[in-house]
Amino acid sequence: MITINVGEATDERSLHSLLKEELGFPDFYGANWDAFWDAITGLVTIPDRLRFIGWDALAERVPRGAEMLQRALTLYSAEVSSGFVAEYVSGDV
Repeated sequence: MITINVGEATDERSLHSLLKEELGFPDFYGANWDAFWDAITGLVTIPDRLRFIGWDALAERVPRGAEMLQRALTLYSAEVSSGFVAEYVSGDV
């Protein structure tokens, strides 16, 4: 399991930068939601469990980014890895 503190992200750019660093995306990562999908489905191996802390802060500051991230990971679980679980935790646990 990887735990990622998304509570400090202030915009989608900083969110993508954080995801790139924490999930080991390549340097050429395009920092958009299509590139995120390509990265998690073919460029890197992500663990079966991701835990995002600071979720409420992210949803407040970067609502579209929070929605798109959650949507992509729900689709990933449904179409790619049925054993995958993402947790979205409100505070800094």
